[in-house]
Amino acid sequence: MSIDLRTEGHVCVITINRPERMNALDAAHYDDLSAAWCQVRDDTRIRAAVITGAGEKAFCAGADLKSFVSSAPELEEIMLTQKSQLLNRGLEVWKPVVAAVNGYCLGGGMTLLLASDIRIASRHVKFGLSEVKRGIFPGNGGTQRIAQQLPHAIAMEVLLVGDTFSAEMAERWGLVNQVTAPEDLMETALVYAEKLAANAPLAVQAAKELAIRSRDVDLATGLRMEQVMLRLLQTSSDVKEGVKAFAEKRAPVFEGR
Repeated sequence: MSIDLRTEGHVCVITINRPERMNALDAAHYDDLSAAWCQVRDDTRIRAAVITGAGEKAFCAGADLKSFVSSAPELEEIMLTQKSQLLNRGLEVWKPVVAAVNGYCLGGGMTLLLASDIRIASRHVKFGLSEVKRGIFPGNGGTQRIAQQLPHAIAMEVLLVGDTFSAEMAERWGLVNQVTAPEDLMETALVYAEKLAANAPLAVQAAKELAIRSRDVDLATGLRMEQVMLRLLQTSSDVKEGVKAFAEKRAPVFEGR
């Protein structure tokens, strides 16, 4: 099976298509997923992406443990920091990403979720970072983003105990935006994606980048970055279109330039 891409208008849908393995990822699938994220990043026609899993059983069960844990890569691989980068492992994708979580979201599936921007989950979904039960810990940002996105005590429970939790609990903690019936999942996710794609793409990407980078800079630096980015956007044709559309009481047509 594969990592499938489908683009309609300005929205790209990425599907992890390995349902026979609960959409777990081996090395080849990680490489394909990296290529998919690079396409989303580089194709100017794409303004928003949706990531989901094939079938209804699993969004992504993470790394295929048979492929990774028992056979460590060569030591020199640890220095190839730019190889096969992922959304949750260093790849900078400033276009907004919607996660449509259709089933089990475990391990690497959770770290992928944590790197997305808007999250919709089916009500039967189970989430978890269970790596400590297997003698390892969640990489690809698992130990980093969980502590940023949840209160400390909750984050430590998820990370160190490793038990699964429900979609209802994820919504209560603010980990997902909305919980839906399974049959409504993709429609809801695509509505979000279409709304994102309808906004001025340069402004959306700038806003996402500034928000993400704010975690690593002091407030004064962040404010200065905002000032510079706003000045750049003032030269864009999208700003002119936005102002004109507002005056004419119509929906703007942004071109991303």
